Amino acid sequence: MRRTTTARGLAAATLALALSFSLAACTGDSSDSPSASPSASGGADAAADKAALAKVKLEGEPGKEPTITLPSKPFNVTSFVARMVEDGDGAAIEDGQNLAVDMLVVDGKDGSTQGSTYADGKPQTLTAGATTITELDDVIKGSHVGARILLALAAQDTTQVYSLEIVDAKTIPARAEGEAVPPVAGLPAVTLDDTGAPSITPVAGDAPADLIIQPLIKGAGPAVEAGQTVTVKYTGWLWDGTKFDSSWDSNSTFPVENVGQAQVISGWNKGLVGQTVGSQVLLVVPPSEGYGDQDKGTIPPNSTLVFVVDILDAA
Repeated sequence: MRRTTTARGLAAATLALALSFSLAACTGDSSDSPSASPSASGGADAAADKAALAKVKLEGEPGKEPTITLPSKPFNVTSFVARMVEDGDGAAIEDGQNLAVDMLVVDGKDGSTQGSTYADGKPQTLTAGATTITELDDVIKGSHVGARILLALAAQDTTQVYSLEIVDAKTIPARAEGEAVPPVAGLPAVTLDDTGAPSITPVAGDAPADLIIQPLIKGAGPAVEAGQTVTVKYTGWLWDGTKFDSSWDSNSTFPVENVGQAQVISGWNKGLVGQTVGSQVLLVVPPSEGYGDQDKGTIPPNSTLVFVVDILDAA
């Protein structure tokens, strides 16, 4: 649950691509449904953007920070454009896999480096086939681990050019898997359907004043550490049992970038760190750890929120 929005459109794309860099992310109005994927403009503009990116050079050895050379400065495109520079010789990439991606980004104004994952050895995580940038998804489709890609996008008053190197691909489970934890009296009862999607039976009485973190399934994976990207599936309800959001409805996952300080509500940052991968966790989030007195449309002010979160991966 993002602090500023639940949409997985442009904000999610820029966050996933530029968490450590200079793009603004996670802004806009609250929405409980996915926004449209961004796509390049059509016609002459798209052709011109592709031609411009074709002139950008990416040089250097695989596994090491490359050099991006722009054909001219300033370098500009009008939207999103991506191209495969060199396919890898590793395993074939499948839709839905978590991809570990090393990135370098330069400013189109002067070619200056804006950020790099190579220095700290912490690749970013993208989901194959679901980056929300259609042009990038199309380039990744059918590629292999080790692929090197160039991506350019218009960002505010400049163009940013990225190199992406896919260093690993991991297939994540569809649902939490582990040892069931006995339910706790006084908390909403959780029922799972055949696919693993949760529903709840609310309990009578006042909501708890403090954050409740209750494992429902104890996974056998490593504990989630602050700063990791955590891949989850989740459903959220009001205390009275009214559902307001669910990634299960679209059979999609949700990446929590930089967990512990992520752009999500405080109850998620506190509730996910320390849990083990494979776990399913019930979070009862009071207003002080959620949206406070903000009106989020389907979430009224001063709402206590109930989440069931499946922790599928952490990297």
